[in-house]
Amino acid sequence: MAGSLSIEQALRRLEAALDQLEAVVERRREAAATVSDHEDEVHRLVADRSRLAQELDAAEDRAARLAEANAAASRGIVEAMESIRDVLARNGI
Repeated sequence: MAGSLSIEQALRRLEAALDQLEAVVERRREAAATVSDHEDEVHRLVADRSRLAQELDAAEDRAARLAEANAAASRGIVEAMESIRDVLARNGI
């Protein structure tokens, strides 16, 4: 019977080891899924960053064009005011 007790003990130890192994495998699987989720999120963030960079570039280009148009309009207004002053001055007004 001593032999059968050690076989039973060995089977219990084997079963406990297999349970631990299953638990480790499950934790690894969950960790891998978490890593995959994080990788997906990083890819989404990179895509968002790229899109936002393109939108920023477009907005900066538009702002530069508007600044140029504003400067041209200001020059035109100044020229018009000077012309009006010249006309008024020539007419004694």
